Amino acid sequence: MTMLLPTDREIRALHEKYAPTQEAFDLVYTHCRIVHEIARQLLVPEVHDAELVRVGSLLHDIGVYRLHADDSYLRHGILGHELLRAEGFPEVICRFCSCHTGVGLTRDDVRKQGLPIPVADYLAETPEEELVMYADNFHSKSNPPAYVSADAYEARIRRFGDDKAAAFRSMREKYGVPDISKASRATPA
Repeated sequence: MTMLLPTDREIRALHEKYAPTQEAFDLVYTHCRIVHEIARQLLVPEVHDAELVRVGSLLHDIGVYRLHADDSYLRHGILGHELLRAEGFPEVICRFCSCHTGVGLTRDDVRKQGLPIPVADYLAETPEEELVMYADNFHSKSNPPAYVSADAYEARIRRFGDDKAAAFRSMREKYGVPDISKASRATPA
């Protein structure tokens, strides 16, 4: 059975529907487009469903629009998952929201770090989820938004444990390092 995936136009309309401001839309939607461009560079056609990677990349951060001032940013994945579920999307698409943070979060991470999300595993289970999660690490929605090198990201994630840095290195060996200059030319930040 083939799943009907939303078009780029339908995804943009969802972003427009939920973005509380034009500034929020510009930041999040542009980031999602950049993540898609990075994922496209690293995609292996024999392994990944390119259309599912497109949809996952373009929707993975939609939950950012639902964050309130007192929310932890970490909650955006759960909020996005809930938003897409309420919109009628299948679980395979909703999971891109809740399972893209860093190199994945385990229930042990949630407990030990006292993270403000339900205790569960938030780990990529499919090649497409893993690719979107990995690609997301190369662009930050910081102020101003910025591209992140593989070395800089590995150094940043190491503060959460050597196991997280090792997981990133493993994905780096598996997928390679994207050409960030190519992504920045293809998709304006």
